[in-house]
Amino acid sequence: MTDRLAELLHRFAINAQVFHAGTLCGDNLLEAQPGLGQLHLIRRGSVEVIHDDSSLTIAEPSLLLYPRPMAHRFLSDPLAGADMVCANLRFEGGMHNPISAALPPVICLPLTSINDSADVLRILFDEAFEQRCGKHAVVNRLFEVVIIQILRQLMESKQMKSGMLAGLAHARLRLPIVAMHENPSKEWSLEDLASNAGMSRSAFATTFRDVVGITPGQYLQGWRIDLTQRALRQGQPLKLIAADVGYGSEAALSRAFKAHTGQSPGQWRKAAGH
Repeated sequence: MTDRLAELLHRFAINAQVFHAGTLCGDNLLEAQPGLGQLHLIRRGSVEVIHDDSSLTIAEPSLLLYPRPMAHRFLSDPLAGADMVCANLRFEGGMHNPISAALPPVICLPLTSINDSADVLRILFDEAFEQRCGKHAVVNRLFEVVIIQILRQLMESKQMKSGMLAGLAHARLRLPIVAMHENPSKEWSLEDLASNAGMSRSAFATTFRDVVGITPGQYLQGWRIDLTQRALRQGQPLKLIAADVGYGSEAALSRAFKAHTGQSPGQWRKAAGH
């Protein structure tokens, strides 16, 4: 079976850094931190979570994922509190990371709903609430495993109704999407992509637009620009990037980049501080 996440996670890594493990009591505000998301695992206790325009009550062991910066407030019993483990998440590329960009602002899931997660969560909680050497390194890695399990769960349960992850959840569309991810430099035609999906051109084009929200050509261009931005952050020269992502020249890549972002590659690199 095609691995839908391998190329995404290889190109756009997600790193976790635990910052709290223990009982959280009363009123606690967590400010939005530029460039960081957060993942909270609630092991015990009832918590009300308040955002600017909404709130939710968590009464069973659950996780809360914020893929992008968002301020939120936890309200729990002042004495009993809630046992929680919390980590900051750094998505490579920040707002340009295609995984974080594809996710909703907040995801809340009961821990029991995440398939095959019981053993990982048990080890994570055991490590987080004990004083063992190297525990932060272990918990950080386990948080990263949990993120992959969340992405699997969202795809397998078809909770994503549109966008990249909805496409990767689709039995036929996943194949051409992964093919584009793995080989962005290929001159993909609509016929090639439809053949990968085992569909006619017209059925493929219509289904792709309905599920992903954009045309296959727009998706491919967006993926190539994502890769270009990643390479620019790493300091690679535009001439080499152009060949790697499927453009015949620097000029062709520059035109596509400006059409997609509104800036030339040089302007974008300068604005991003690279």
